Amino acid sequence: MAPQGWKHEYDDWSAADAWTRTVDLAVQAEMLGFESVWVFDHFTTTPDPTDDITFESFSTLAALAALTRRVRLGHMVVCTAFRNPGLTAKLSSTIDVISGGRFELGIGAGWKEDEWLSYGYGFPPVGERIDTLGDHLEVITRMLAPGRATYQGRHASVDGAINVPKGIQPHIPLIVGGNGRDRIAGYAMRYADELNFVFLTPAEVAERMREVRARCEREHRDPSTLRFSIYARDEDVREAGQARVDTLGAFAEVGLSRLVAFPTRWEPTLEAQARFAEDCRIAGLTLATS
Repeated sequence: MAPQGWKHEYDDWSAADAWTRTVDLAVQAEMLGFESVWVFDHFTTTPDPTDDITFESFSTLAALAALTRRVRLGHMVVCTAFRNPGLTAKLSSTIDVISGGRFELGIGAGWKEDEWLSYGYGFPPVGERIDTLGDHLEVITRMLAPGRATYQGRHASVDGAINVPKGIQPHIPLIVGGNGRDRIAGYAMRYADELNFVFLTPAEVAERMREVRARCEREHRDPSTLRFSIYARDEDVREAGQARVDTLGAFAEVGLSRLVAFPTRWEPTLEAQARFAEDCRIAGLTLATS
């Protein structure tokens, strides 16, 4: 994860210094061999909203796309209701072009009530938020597909919407984020290339992966076409050393495609990130060599 201030890592920093550090860490992440760089999609700090820095996600990614060359880029994950889904598709396609074809769209239903209310979105019940995610996934996948997009849903619609360019990649990967066993997993199976779990243990991840793969078989999707990833608990990757290595190794043994972590939450320094890279290598995770 690239620091944005959301978890108070930039309290009392100047905005200019904080942005410089975010860029430096993203560039070093690429140099150290990390596969991808991610951002949160939030407006104010957590858990308490304070008058401190939180950089907006899409503009952050657009800038990092122009300043890096190899790493994949995306959100963990977009709160879909913060934007019209047609706009989300347009933003995604443009960042894919800026990055030379490295963007991945991570998306979810959203949860942080204080942001929804303070920014004027209301805060619908969880079932309605998940319904909205489904309509938005329909719009976005149609906007990213060839031709014009038309869809009429309860929570979103498009009518002959044009999205040009579509991006550089033939297919911008789509990641559905969330731990829901029923509808979230179902959306991932229907629309996504990857299902991203949050804050689960290695044993819990292994169980969920077995469940979803069995469901894929029942519902006629090839299980090998759906990847799995985890956003690990910040506390599990905070301290360098053997305990962190053991945790990373346990996730690697589960067979995840990707582990996303925020080791610079408490110490947004180049040194802290380099120590994390070393622990990843010791744990057997794959980092690029060039």
